[in-house]
Amino acid sequence: MPVARNWAYFDHAAVAPITQPAAEAMANWLAQAAEDGDTVWLDWARQVAKVRTSAASLVGAEPEEIALLPNTTAGINLVAEGLDWRSGDNVVTLADEFPSNLYPWMQLKHRGVETRLVPTDQGRVDPETIAEHCDERTRVVSVSWVCYSNGCRRPLRPIADIAHRCGAMFFVDAIQGLGVFPIDVDEDGIDALAADGHKWLLGPEGAGIAYISRRTLDQLQPIGIGWNSVVHGGNFNQIELNLKPTAARYEGGTLNMAGFIGLGASLELLLSLGIENVAATILDITDLACEKLAAAGARICSPRNGEARSGIVSFELPQYDPDRFRKFCLDQGIALNCRAGRLRLSAHAYNTEEDLERLIAAIEQFKSG
Repeated sequence: MPVARNWAYFDHAAVAPITQPAAEAMANWLAQAAEDGDTVWLDWARQVAKVRTSAASLVGAEPEEIALLPNTTAGINLVAEGLDWRSGDNVVTLADEFPSNLYPWMQLKHRGVETRLVPTDQGRVDPETIAEHCDERTRVVSVSWVCYSNGCRRPLRPIADIAHRCGAMFFVDAIQGLGVFPIDVDEDGIDALAADGHKWLLGPEGAGIAYISRRTLDQLQPIGIGWNSVVHGGNFNQIELNLKPTAARYEGGTLNMAGFIGLGASLELLLSLGIENVAATILDITDLACEKLAAAGARICSPRNGEARSGIVSFELPQYDPDRFRKFCLDQGIALNCRAGRLRLSAHAYNTEEDLERLIAAIEQFKSG
């Protein structure tokens, strides 16, 4: 990770630095684009096709169930705009969701669709509380795997079972967990999932993935249809609306070649390390962060027990302004963020105890200054 030469970087839940392999792959694309133009386009396309395969391996899906999209929001809107809604239908989601997992559902109000918000307790939610908000008109249950503000990780299978019990689709916003923890869409009962690559997957912005299960594909009216949505996508003389029988039908136009080539390089690195190993390392470093922060007088605001833990640690420095401290840290070469009025540390597997010591030293300096 080149960023480690200059920064103690704890802001992966916002925008992550890219890996060295991603940087090299994108630099190679840039040189080819400048020197060779589209004469090497087919090679780029083959590299992008590998991204679909890597993404499928990451979530336990088939490549045909993966769509390459610009961001998580686009994946959410595949479902929000693709279902055949009827007035009186409803969506059940959580009250503490990131706006991208709220606004697409709230926008459906003009079709008579209600968005029901389930309250959480510091990110924790009892699946049975979700069940109490569902009924026979619930079409989608949509939750974030990991809460963006405080890092609470939710158990997916119990929520999936509740959604399926009432005949609803189970959608997961996986952006704060994918690349950190293992996930299997079949075992977890997920019908559709989306995640951008610019956070824990260590790729560039503008390159993300969506999983649309085969059982869900025909339930969604395709949106964003274009030349690349059809079986004969490369034949511009044949005008026939014969959609691809895969999730690639949602890739209507030209893809972000540079972005997906970079994302592909980072995915290959993460898969080679083993997501289980990445998860164990991230939990170790964030457990240590909580220990050191607490010793420095911080109040930990994230659930840190068992399966609720993630790579995100929300904390407070009592009597100190979080935005001022964040700016102070940036001047010290330490990157973290603020969410929900608190400081947010989000560590990846390459972060070290020395990085944490820089943060603790910054806290002591800030308090004394």
